[in-house]
Amino acid sequence: MSEHIQFPVGDQTLAIHAGEAPDPVTHASSPNLVMSTTYIVDTDTKFSVEGLQENDPWIYTRWGNPTVHQLEEKLAALEEAETAVAFASGMGAITTLLFHLLRPGDHAVVSDVAYAALSEITNDMIPEYGIEITKVNTSDIASVKNAIRSNTKLVYIETPCNPLLRLTDIKAVADLAHAAGAQLAVDSTFATPLATKPLQLGVDFVIHSLTKYIGGHGDALGGAILGSKADLIPLRKKTAIRFGGTLSPFNAWLILRGAATFPLRMRAHQENALKVAQYLESHPKVERVIYPGLPSHPQYELAKRQMKNFSGMLTFRVKDGAAQAKIFAEKLQVIHYAVSLGHHRSLIFYLNANDLLQTSFKFNTPEQLASWKEFAGDGLFRVSIGLEDADDLIKDLEQALG
Repeated sequence: MSEHIQFPVGDQTLAIHAGEAPDPVTHASSPNLVMSTTYIVDTDTKFSVEGLQENDPWIYTRWGNPTVHQLEEKLAALEEAETAVAFASGMGAITTLLFHLLRPGDHAVVSDVAYAALSEITNDMIPEYGIEITKVNTSDIASVKNAIRSNTKLVYIETPCNPLLRLTDIKAVADLAHAAGAQLAVDSTFATPLATKPLQLGVDFVIHSLTKYIGGHGDALGGAILGSKADLIPLRKKTAIRFGGTLSPFNAWLILRGAATFPLRMRAHQENALKVAQYLESHPKVERVIYPGLPSHPQYELAKRQMKNFSGMLTFRVKDGAAQAKIFAEKLQVIHYAVSLGHHRSLIFYLNANDLLQTSFKFNTPEQLASWKEFAGDGLFRVSIGLEDADDLIKDLEQALG
């Protein structure tokens, strides 16, 4: 929290003020953008990062930067974390965490449905280093328990998961992981800090793609890991700085600017998404809608308990989705047919279930495949509901659905 505010404040105030203070020299109200890659230092400054201390002056922007630091302070305040480390992308954060924690002979339990790049790197590259990976449906707590071994070092979950929007009971999985001496990481990008505070439920590491809701405008890549200082100070020194996935100060400044309106935007995203989800659920061509804020979601009770905001992500299915995707790409006027999510603009993209089974998701049991088919069918539309008027989004979908 900013040093000039000496009393507890809410999320909206944190989003604006945390990590920031008026510049002591210029008295500028808005945060400064420091683009310098290097800084004037004392003659006893160490040349290797081995000598770096957490509170040392700025030396080199790959090691640390004032603007990036402001963003890290804001993120930590919003997530109620001790500290944060920012990266050039969400995958930069994910790969750094995996390579920092896991060694040959270790084992990790990973959600069988998760962000595609995470799924793919844990299908092939990570196992090539002698690290065992077990993919499970983490919404099934018994499956998580059965997958944990004596050499399990990490359990990795997403909730809601991408793209099925299945939920995982964070507290239950944290208890299982810690009882086995493992750590728990959660990708909370879909939920955001406004919906869920995973660290308060026992998580060790929280991951965010800042490209999505926290940045919020589709113009800056970024990622972050949040957690304790005991875990993240060594991660920054040993892995983040050496891997070099450094967040650009300009992107950090853009994300800081986006974060100021983050809580306001999330309330609008949820309001719009619920209206669109209810409309789609009533449409005769729509076979199924999946949205945590709908009573029809199979984990609606968990969603109400674990999420204070249901976010702007929903999926739906129609008969012959591939053909409908071509119609959407041609006919939608407000909603953009594009990948990504969490932007002020609404985005839609068709995910072919068979394609994803070939490229991203590898299921080990019939039960895993059945759960996938229950949610995904032959394919589903992933929709990131933006900040347009909900009535206009519904009109756009209505004229394109026919």
